[in-house]
Amino acid sequence: MPLTDSHFSDAAVPTDLRLLTSYLFDRSGSDAPAFTFLDYASDRDGTEHTMSWAQLADRVRAVAAEVSRHTGRGRRVAILAPQHPAYVVAFLGALHAGTVAVPLFAPEASRHGGRLVHVLSDCAPEVWLTSADVIDQVCALAQNDAVPTPKRIVAVDELPRADGDFTAPEIGLDEPAYLQYTSGSTRDPAGAVITHRAVVANSWQAATAYRAGAEWTVVGWLPFFHDMGLIQLLAAPVFAGSRSVFMAPFDFVKRPVRWLRAMSGRTDVMSSAPNFAFEYAARKTSEADRAGLDLSGVRVLVTGSEPVRAGTIAEFQRTFAPHGLGANVLRPSYGLAEATVFVTATGEEGPVVTAFDRAALAGDRGVPVGPGTPGALEVVAAGRPVSQRVHIVHPERRVALPDGTVGEIWVDGPNVAAGYWQQPERSEETFGGRREDVPGRWLRTGDLGMIHDGLLYITGRIKDLIIIDGRNHYPQDIEATVSDAHPAIRRDGVAAFPVHDERGAEGAAVVAEYRRGDVVDETEIGRAVRRAVSTTHDVRLSALKLVPAGAVARTSSGKVARSATKQRHWEQT
Repeated sequence: MPLTDSHFSDAAVPTDLRLLTSYLFDRSGSDAPAFTFLDYASDRDGTEHTMSWAQLADRVRAVAAEVSRHTGRGRRVAILAPQHPAYVVAFLGALHAGTVAVPLFAPEASRHGGRLVHVLSDCAPEVWLTSADVIDQVCALAQNDAVPTPKRIVAVDELPRADGDFTAPEIGLDEPAYLQYTSGSTRDPAGAVITHRAVVANSWQAATAYRAGAEWTVVGWLPFFHDMGLIQLLAAPVFAGSRSVFMAPFDFVKRPVRWLRAMSGRTDVMSSAPNFAFEYAARKTSEADRAGLDLSGVRVLVTGSEPVRAGTIAEFQRTFAPHGLGANVLRPSYGLAEATVFVTATGEEGPVVTAFDRAALAGDRGVPVGPGTPGALEVVAAGRPVSQRVHIVHPERRVALPDGTVGEIWVDGPNVAAGYWQQPERSEETFGGRREDVPGRWLRTGDLGMIHDGLLYITGRIKDLIIIDGRNHYPQDIEATVSDAHPAIRRDGVAAFPVHDERGAEGAAVVAEYRRGDVVDETEIGRAVRRAVSTTHDVRLSALKLVPAGAVARTSSGKVARSATKQRHWEQT
């Protein structure tokens, strides 16, 4: 059934939207701060490097002029820079030149070298934009025989000011702006074609949902090459005129209190992060770290990108409420790269947690029960959409399902990508959803969910579903049970997936990381895990493998990659 967006706004996406860079140049005469980079490389407390709107506009023009000298409109331009101001300038410069940006990462900054080679080979960018501090590594990558040789590699932070002769081409809103490559958790990454209309429409939708405006400050550490980081920290601030304060992801991981301190003392603050980051920040900051924090100015903390756990929300709130964090600040949300990023969000009421009967969910029915009821599963609502249609559809019969029934989430809106880059069959499979009851083309998300009391609840992914004796089991639920079964198991380091025995019967297998430095008693841990899974899910594990930290495969955005973990630890044994 459809979700309504009346909780946020009855207005449709404005018809007078413009190119993202035009909003930048509206402020090209302003000396107000636009982007502030917190640099922890040489200063434990972080040195601020700030660009004004005027400085940013000038640098973007210089990049656009340089790009246009070496490639043309509609050609691909790769962004291979670290997470600092050069990335912002490079991305916006590529858009202003009328080329198609491909947001990636610097070769030195990631272990996912194979991903870089795949993406560069897939879309063959003719110009690579980077920064002076990593240009040697980028040039070395260009020597890889598997990568198409670029016409030009440019360190954008070494370009002189624009000479004034450059004139940007006339670009239509429905032309491609950039390629957002998916994480590739189940198969090779594909480039979702995000149009200029989609990026500004999604920025407007997000700003409307969270009521963010020019007076807000957006703070974060999410990587720019990830859809959530690109929109939250780069595109949406340009659209709305908000200030963006950001750091490198590694600097957050090294000392999570930096994220909290970057928000502390500011007014009208918004930030976004996956579930694990909220848990990590609550557990890895000491009382001394938290001393002096003032989070009373934080208005919105978006949590999404992976399953949101009710326990994590409660722990984060409990930890930081004494430091001024509001009770309704956390906003569980849902999105995906194929919809630019934003689809649904929780409103100002804050997190909504509903306990459902676990056995009923196994039969695709959402039956609410009282908190603490035996067999109950707490699920966090992902909210409502803004100016896009979100329906729950039977994946085979392709008709809408009634409220309280689990089905596939289908989406339609101006923020939906145009398809996958040069993959017509896969594009039709994902973006060409045809309904028996409603006309039009729909984005088939591959995610399972249901509507209850007007809110969307995410229950899992179709391809990850474990079906045992006709009952559905969601891997993230089994993973949560395993994580809590024994203190030696690393939280968010567990992968559950379906396996088949010699008779073809389906069962569940688990690969779990153990904490660094722990003396592992596999018998004790195995007994605790199997008992917990059996008691909670009425499932007897077909296999359990304990592995060191880092052995569970992850996508480029840090999510557990269940298929890759299965291939690594099960199919090769």
